[in-house]
This record gives sequence, structure tokens and C-alpha cells, in this order.
Amino acid sequence: MYNAKAYSAASATSSLSPMKINRRDLDEHDVQIEILFCGICHSDIHQVRNEWSSIMPTVYPIVPGHEIVGKVARVGSAVTKYKPGDIVAVGCMVDSDGTCPQCKAGLEQFCQNMILTFNSPDKHLGGVTYGGYSDSIVVSDRFVLRVPSYLNLAGVAPLLCAGITTYSPMIRWGDIKGKKVGILGLGGLGHMGVKFAHVLGAHVVVFTTSASKKEDALRLGADEVVISRNSDEMQKHNSSFDFILDTISADHDINAYLNLLHHDGNLTLVGAPTKPLPVSAFSLIMGRRSISGSNIGGIAETQEMLDFCGTHNITADVEVIPIQKVNEAYERMLKSDVKYRFSIDMASLKSE
Repeated sequence: MYNAKAYSAASATSSLSPMKINRRDLDEHDVQIEILFCGICHSDIHQVRNEWSSIMPTVYPIVPGHEIVGKVARVGSAVTKYKPGDIVAVGCMVDSDGTCPQCKAGLEQFCQNMILTFNSPDKHLGGVTYGGYSDSIVVSDRFVLRVPSYLNLAGVAPLLCAGITTYSPMIRWGDIKGKKVGILGLGGLGHMGVKFAHVLGAHVVVFTTSASKKEDALRLGADEVVISRNSDEMQKHNSSFDFILDTISADHDINAYLNLLHHDGNLTLVGAPTKPLPVSAFSLIMGRRSISGSNIGGIAETQEMLDFCGTHNITADVEVIPIQKVNEAYERMLKSDVKYRFSIDMASLKSE
């Protein structure tokens, strides 16, 4: 066991502040990673503030962070895939049982014994797992991912959550080349959805409530931008979409978008509104439409996504901050005041 520097919250109302935490010694299949960058995900805020208490109550102190990019410092004796100096990543999961049908199918995210990167039971040290707002982490080599080192590493970090969350449902839905694809919302998730859909060859239409985002949506790869408050603009696209990716986390009228699908079209939810969304049966029945949900991806699919990003030079648009500005970043995220993700430069933790 060794000490690592981190930033943690002591309660749902306290700010994040410096803390020393314990990290486990290496087992034979473990990789010790020097963390270089960690993205800030909206779920970090939800968990720090215990806003998911009914399904995932927060254990304090909490060290958030599941969008981790770093450099291998040491490896266990049985590790063959990685060596010191390799650039690697860790996403939302750090362990699973490896034996259940979900794990055997490469769907570790649905394993009943899956261990999240933070705020999950820590079978090694007791208590809960601590995440990437830290200078170091130890992870089983099964959950370490290889990163194309020529990419902008600060922009790679959000790929470990925002990237795989948007990539996975598009790939699972099928070949979208030449298809009409809608992206609802242009935030941390939405901007990645636009980039992926564009590179995959879709005709990409972004829906936003903010006219000020039109220019940026086109820059990111959108072919059209619809201001969703404008009923005439919405009506023009009625019954015309093959696939819609809904990244909106706020309350919204989902039926208005279901009606934009043509027959057999699908809308996939990846945003997580806190309130249930009323769905009209007729929005589904009349076009044989479907609605589904998606949640990150398995390890193999996440590696596939990173390789795809390497091939096509895709990274998230990020604002790099020192760890000392993390509390300010949380407040700005709640105001949507970032384009489009914060990435923490963990070198700044050395001064703590």
C-alpha cells in the first residue's frame, strides 16, 4: 500500500479539496498508472452531491473521476500487454467477475459484480474505490486500455465516458452511412455524437434550443442545425430520421422527437433526466418506432472506440484546467459554461 495525492469531497455540500489516499500494492495482474489527465463528467457532480442517492448512494470521502489517461509506471509480474512508459486509459469500470454471461460476451458494464472506478466497494483495501482526481491509480490489466499516443491526451480523457457513451449505440444500431441521424443537445455527450456520426458518413442534424450553438455545430460536423423551439423547423423534419441520439439530461418533450423518426426508426437515450419522460403510445405505434437506452460499453468496444478515434484523429473539445479550479469548473458545468468538457491536468496536483 502506498499514499497518493487526490482531491476529494467530505460531504454532499463540501467543496473538493486535497487529501492523501491509499492505493494498493501491485498484484501480478495489476498496472500502476501515473495519471496525466482526468475529464470531468456530469456524473461526477451527481455523485459528489449525492444526487443519485436512491440508486447509488455516495460514500464519503469521495474521489471522483472515471475519464483517466496516464502513463504506465509499473506492472505486475504477469502483465504482458503493457510496460512502463506506455500511454493508457481507464474508464468507468475497474473490475468485474469475468465469469458471468455478460462478461463473457464483452459486456462488463452489465455484470452484476462490476466495480466502478469510484464509489464502489473496494475488495482490496476495504471501503470504496477512489477515482481519477489523483496522481496515481492501480487497476487490473483487464480494465486498462491502450491509447494512440499521438492524440491530444487532454482531449482523449473524455472519450472514456462521453466518447464510448455516444459511439456504442451508433455502432450497435448498424451502418449509419448515408442515413439521417439526429443529435439532441450539443454538450459534452452531444458534441462527441456529432463527431462520430459525421465520420461514420451520416447526414447529421443537431437539435438545440440555442441559436448561438449553430455555428459550432456546423464546425463539429453537422450538416444541419434545428432550433427545437421553432415548431416550423421541427415540422420540416417530421417522419424523416433513421436514428436519433438523445443526449439531453434536462426534462424535455421526447414525443416531439419520436415523431421525427420514420417507420422503424429508433431513438436512443444516453442523457439521464432525473424525472421520468412521458411517452405517448401513439408516437411509437404509428410508425413502428422504438426507444431504447444505452450506457457506456464493454472493454473490447471501448478499445475499438479509442482505435477508431486514433484512425480518424477524433478527440473531445476540452478546456484544460488545474485541479485547483475543479470547484469552479463544477459550477460552470451546471451553467453549461464549457466547450465541451473540462480536462484536469494532473501535473497541477504536484504542488499540493
